[in-house]
Amino acid sequence: MAVTELKVQGADEPRQGEALSPREEAIRRLKVKGVLDQDGKPMPRREFFARLGLAWLTFAVAFAGGLTALMAFMVPRVDFTKIDVFKVGPPSDFPPNTVDVSFKAAHRVWIVNHDQRIFAIQAICTHLGCTPNWMESERKFKCPCHGSGYTIDGINFEGPAPFPMRRYEVSLADDGQIVVNEGRLFFWEKGEFDDPRAFIAV
Repeated sequence: MAVTELKVQGADEPRQGEALSPREEAIRRLKVKGVLDQDGKPMPRREFFARLGLAWLTFAVAFAGGLTALMAFMVPRVDFTKIDVFKVGPPSDFPPNTVDVSFKAAHRVWIVNHDQRIFAIQAICTHLGCTPNWMESERKFKCPCHGSGYTIDGINFEGPAPFPMRRYEVSLADDGQIVVNEGRLFFWEKGEFDDPRAFIAV
């Protein structure tokens, strides 16, 4: 019985106009990626590990760059070495039962005269750090972000804010003006609002 010899032609090089077989397409992609050379031979082991190391290095650099950008976005750009100490005027500039908003934009602080005390409230919501507004018609501070409300004393009474707003240290300068020291904060939950440095008696 005669045995017929079978020959497969064009296994790696298909005839013009014919679609690539799955095997041929896989080989073509490996050649494009450099895993196989033009003759279909795999790249040398040393070159493979060199490329693998370069790929990991590129990934590490890109990941570090993304992480740095993320941290820069999440962490506020605040110079903690800079402490503002500034004058706001004499006590007579702040009538009883008023909230002065003159220094809110520049220093994020309100000067309040209430219950025979003048004090400086830090204009930062204790929920997520937004800047509330003083609503004169409603006689309260209102945070525009999530609705936290505070009394004229800065005490939270509505919304998600967990604590009253902080107060800055205040004192009288030799020229009779009120000095606000943003380097010293007083916390209601620590019982510090009655500290003599937290207010000026009037």
